[in-house]
Amino acid sequence: MLEALFESSRTTKRIISLIYDTIAIVSAFYLAAFLRLGTFDSQFLDKDILVVSITLVVSLGVFIRMGMYRAILRYMSTPAMLTIVGCVVISALVLATASFLTQSMLPRSMPFIYFTIALLLVGAPRLLVRSVIMMINRRGKDSKEPVIVYGAGYTGHQLTLALQGSQYKPVAFVDDNPALHGTMVANIKVHKPRNIEALIRNHRCNKILLALGSTPNSRRAQVIQRLESLAVSVQTVPAIPDILSGKARIEHIKDVEIEDLLGRDPVASQPELMGACITDKVVMVTGAGGSIGSELCRQIIQHRPRAIVLFELNEFSLYNIERELRDTPDYKKNHIDLYSILGSVQKEHRVETIMRSFGVQTVYHAAAYKHVPLVEHNIVEGVRNNVYGTWYSAEAAIRAGVESFVLVSTDKAVRPTNIMGASKRLAELVLQGLAKRQTGTTFSMVRFGNVLGSSGSVVPLFRSQIKSGGPVTVTHPEMVRYFMTIPEAAKLVLQAGSIATGGDVFVLDMGEPVKIVDLAKRMIHLSGLEIKSDKSPNGDISIEYTGLRPGEKLYEELLIGNNVSGTQHPGILRAEEDYLSWEETKILLDELDVACHSYQCDRVKQLLVEAPTDYHASVMISDAVWRQRQNTGKLRIVN
Repeated sequence: MLEALFESSRTTKRIISLIYDTIAIVSAFYLAAFLRLGTFDSQFLDKDILVVSITLVVSLGVFIRMGMYRAILRYMSTPAMLTIVGCVVISALVLATASFLTQSMLPRSMPFIYFTIALLLVGAPRLLVRSVIMMINRRGKDSKEPVIVYGAGYTGHQLTLALQGSQYKPVAFVDDNPALHGTMVANIKVHKPRNIEALIRNHRCNKILLALGSTPNSRRAQVIQRLESLAVSVQTVPAIPDILSGKARIEHIKDVEIEDLLGRDPVASQPELMGACITDKVVMVTGAGGSIGSELCRQIIQHRPRAIVLFELNEFSLYNIERELRDTPDYKKNHIDLYSILGSVQKEHRVETIMRSFGVQTVYHAAAYKHVPLVEHNIVEGVRNNVYGTWYSAEAAIRAGVESFVLVSTDKAVRPTNIMGASKRLAELVLQGLAKRQTGTTFSMVRFGNVLGSSGSVVPLFRSQIKSGGPVTVTHPEMVRYFMTIPEAAKLVLQAGSIATGGDVFVLDMGEPVKIVDLAKRMIHLSGLEIKSDKSPNGDISIEYTGLRPGEKLYEELLIGNNVSGTQHPGILRAEEDYLSWEETKILLDELDVACHSYQCDRVKQLLVEAPTDYHASVMISDAVWRQRQNTGKLRIVN
């Protein structure tokens, strides 16, 4: 019976609480009168019905306003109990005030007696119900999964309270702060980190929950590294900003973020650089629905642009980012105009028309094909989109009077071994040539490595493979990559555009490169699993090496030469690199255009090799259409 009542709907519980408090307030008044007067004088009490009514109505209003009926009894903590005390104090003051204003004959000591009785009647049953619920919960504790909470601060305390009604049972706290060792938090003891193995063994724990709050990534990485060798799953609570903004709840346990593994603390942004090309301007983002493009939009809308033009080829991606931006507080507060435009960057006239129509002042060009193997299998379309899409957009920007044009480039443009990288390097050369041909539009390009969570990233692939039981596939045991979070990369792109002078190649500080196989191993360990190998044949998940894919390199670089200088931002460097004059660039583009139109993939590769891209091409051509036509004898081979 009690358990059924406890499991009833939230609305039902609130109505029951409201009815009970009504009875409690009236009862407290009459009991206080009886204790003071020693009798129930009906004539005396009938005269004060107005005082009782005022006290009841105002008190219930205060109870509702102060959130007494929002508090969940099983999670009631000290702040909730203090709220009850505060509400009863206000109720007693209302009684005293109502008695004075109505010239009641109530004794002056009545409000004090009323306060004591009301506090007992309103507060004690809530504590009693909480105790009963906790007793019921203890009966089912054996079916709950024991977990250790790493972090005994505010976040850890709130987490244990939130987990009381879940499938998890916190059995111990672990914290690095010596002052907390041996203390009790939420009736759970805080232990030293060195005791964690014994705690896992004694409590038979298979999971550790990280409650590290706003601890820097570098410190989080140290904690995670310490836990990797333990045969337990390591998960974390959502980021504090997400909890505060309402995007996530503290009990929404999730896998450890990859940025926690890297231990890389983002470089602080400089507000004056963030808004220089955005605030009160019309900003256009090409490829607005992609990984980088959508994040650029999220960052841009925070800096009060006059309007944002979202330009995207994929209608579903465009729909998603538009809907997301319209739901942001910045959009609603600042009345920013949003324009969602479908189209391709290869349609020069349409791009120019859009820029002229909306008076675009700043362009962030993120539209590109970036998946290395796919571009190798679609050479012509990859070149046309990455090279000519950039050229046509840049020419449209010049004619439309755009002030700033920023190309989102890649580290694969440095000494490329694939079509994607070579096409992005040629796109950089196009903008460098245009920067020397004219001065009306400031062109710049920002080069960086892999971004975490982007389309094609290894991280979601590894996570999916681990959940399905493996194997985890890695192309080569020696492969290394630079990594950066998407938000940090987008912020640096916005700031780099603000310090451009024309033709600048900016390189972002990506930190230390990461070995891909080490990343895979860490993700397996943090899932509480063991790697299957010759040394551990009974392990859970194996790692398989699939070999380098067409055009892949073992390692990536960010600089072509060593001629690099700093900028006013510590995370942004300026590379001084060779480039062609516009006349030479135009000749190359015309020849490449002919080769693309005739679908001569061999000639396309030859031109990219001959251009100053430092492209090291493989002998084999992987383009699917070209190979099919070659096999059927319908394609002329150019020597």
